[in-house]
Amino acid sequence: MLLNMRRISKKYPGVQALDSVDFSLEEGKVHALIGENGAGKSTLMKILGGAEIPDSGEITVKGQTLSHLDPLSARKAGIAVIYQERNLVPTMDAMENIFLGKELQSMRGFIDSKKMYRETEKLFQSLHVSIPVDIPVGKLPVAQQQMVEISKALSENAEVLVMDEPTAALTEQDVENLFSIMQRLREKGVGIVYISHRLEEVLSSCDRYTVLRDGKVVGNGNIADVDEQNLVNMMIGRKLEKEVSGRKTCEVGKEILRVEGLTRGNVLQNVSFSVCAGEILGIAGLVGSGRTEVVRAIFGADPLEAGTIYLDGKPVKIDSPHTAVKLGIGFCTEDRKTQGLILPLPIRENVGISSLHTFTQLGLVNERKQDECTYRLTEKLDLQPPDIWRTTGNLSGGNQQKVVLAKWLATNSRVLILDEPTRGIDVGAKVEIHNLMRELAAQGLAIIMISSELPEILLMSDRVLVLYRGEVKGELPREQATPENVWNLSQGLQSAEVSS
Repeated sequence: MLLNMRRISKKYPGVQALDSVDFSLEEGKVHALIGENGAGKSTLMKILGGAEIPDSGEITVKGQTLSHLDPLSARKAGIAVIYQERNLVPTMDAMENIFLGKELQSMRGFIDSKKMYRETEKLFQSLHVSIPVDIPVGKLPVAQQQMVEISKALSENAEVLVMDEPTAALTEQDVENLFSIMQRLREKGVGIVYISHRLEEVLSSCDRYTVLRDGKVVGNGNIADVDEQNLVNMMIGRKLEKEVSGRKTCEVGKEILRVEGLTRGNVLQNVSFSVCAGEILGIAGLVGSGRTEVVRAIFGADPLEAGTIYLDGKPVKIDSPHTAVKLGIGFCTEDRKTQGLILPLPIRENVGISSLHTFTQLGLVNERKQDECTYRLTEKLDLQPPDIWRTTGNLSGGNQQKVVLAKWLATNSRVLILDEPTRGIDVGAKVEIHNLMRELAAQGLAIIMISSELPEILLMSDRVLVLYRGEVKGELPREQATPENVWNLSQGLQSAEVSS
């Protein structure tokens, strides 16, 4: 036995996050820790990593009891944690982040940058990824930032490695590379704690499982003895209705948004498309295809060199997100932590931050109306815990995503852009978000959805736009949006059923 956590409890104001939880990990095994958002998974791992202090309980690693655990002593004990929310310094490059606090020195006692550079390159080669070593990580795509996090953990030669939603921002190829790395680590005797809402990954890559619900262990055992439905039933405590394979298409109304010839360097090249009221337009493509870049340009977050944006058939100039919001465009970004929320503020302030003008009279905010709006939306989204004054940064990742959605629903946007709307969200909440999207489309919203999960694109989209290296490679109506066609177009290949 490599790790034992016994009777771990943790209480926050108004919520019992963990209630006498037992968790163990064997050498060379991958142990899945699963549960709904707010079940206590991340809190348990923050305690293991020394980022949180338990109210009670005991932790032993290889038979040695660890007391007064903090991040430094956890690292010295051979524990490395890759948190769901990235823990990088955005102004530092990949090399500086990987060796932060453990810089390599020359024989004369100076920092040996050349050696750290070589070691960083070796780490990236072992991961089979190509990442610029000498530019700030804040300028890297989310997927590359995640690979830097993984490299940072691997550089510590940890015996206990925690991965909290490691594949949420990765492409299928990156996921395959990660699983290969996990297999090599298993062979070396490393124990891996694997947290993921993607149950198909849990079933295919893990040896054992522990399920948390409301801060308590409700099930554990060998993965070989359960299937996806068993795990879902334990996670949510009820039978989850299976989503229909496709949504009932509501009547599509008039065109709301159209873009023509959007161009910016090699990032976007002559991108054109439209979306109508009552329609969900899915945008697919690999990381680096320009998916996020095109919606950021529409929202005024990135500049354009050429192209025109039309609303209701009339050309508009969107030079800032403020202008986009005034025109009725909302944007749920893929990176909720740094771009979607102000984490130190309470839920109430985050929900109302983009719609304060609707609560303002004669320069004064009507706080009663703001409270009513916040309560209504958080109840609609089943936010847990339902305390609008709770600090947003203390919520689970999935509940933070619900706050982002509530923020844009409060603006009554006509065009809603959703970039990875269900990333880091459990299976029950994912169904809730999908149902909400269907409801909003039925109410006449024009929705643009970006997702790295092909099943989600196929399930939710009326049309699928596929980008490849900044260009529109093809546009598929629902009946032609097959996995094969979308995959071929995303690889730059010609689809067999549709012409680009």
